[in-house]
Amino acid sequence: MNKLKSLFVFTSDQRKGIFALLFVIVILQLGYYFIDFNNPTNEDSLAKKEWLAMQSKIDSLKASNPKYIAKIYPFNPNFITDYKGYKLGLSVQEIDRLLDYRKEDKYVNSPKEFQAVTQISDSLLNAISPYFKFPDWVKNKAEKKGYVKYENKAFAKKEKIVLKDINLATQEDLIKIYGIGDVISLRILKLKETLGGFVSMEQMNDVWGLSPEVIAGLNSHFKVYTLPNIKKIDINNASLKEISQFSYFKYALAKEIVIYRSMNGDIKNVEDLTNIKGFPVEKARIIALYLDFN
Repeated sequence: MNKLKSLFVFTSDQRKGIFALLFVIVILQLGYYFIDFNNPTNEDSLAKKEWLAMQSKIDSLKASNPKYIAKIYPFNPNFITDYKGYKLGLSVQEIDRLLDYRKEDKYVNSPKEFQAVTQISDSLLNAISPYFKFPDWVKNKAEKKGYVKYENKAFAKKEKIVLKDINLATQEDLIKIYGIGDVISLRILKLKETLGGFVSMEQMNDVWGLSPEVIAGLNSHFKVYTLPNIKKIDINNASLKEISQFSYFKYALAKEIVIYRSMNGDIKNVEDLTNIKGFPVEKARIIALYLDFN
């Protein structure tokens, strides 16, 4: 027992040494908690400064416009999806108002109409409306709005329209029709080339993108004077590939025609074709003019 006690008996110098050691340990512990020993490199410091500068710019932009839009590409506001609307900054209610409006087969044709339908704020409209892209015919309509001044203030002399053959019409002729631009005029000419010529003005309904008003304008300026010299399809001998390349026959219908022909013999007239599933009966009269049944 006396030996054990002797282990805890220290001289005055030993006690001073122990206290000094404890003091050093406490100082080191405090330094570990309160002193930052990380020494960032110049490169890290520069990157941090650049990021802080960029962040401040972003914060200032967001502060000036709560619904900040980073990057927008031109788009038709009539076809905004839920996700697109969210990215633009529209609320769920504002998007739903537009979608409900479109379900009625209605279109907005100006930023003002878009705001009237969606009820978005003026600040958001000002931010996104410069990127609205409406069809050419809408822009043309806006440009031609208003009253036309005539020399004769009482009555304006009505210009006499001279009908032209639609199969002889050029792109310049078609563009003169209100509502037709470069894209749609080329689309009409492409269909004429594919078919070998138009046999009826009813075929304007087959051109994608033509509104009833534009079709009416075409009918008032053009007609089919004479049937074009069409290379008709030999419906009883043409291959599946040849039949499927005809504008009015999709591949599935062309396949049904070949099957019907192999099981029933030669197709005598267009009435036989109307018995085939998927045949566009409402266009039978026009289609018959492109086929050879001999």
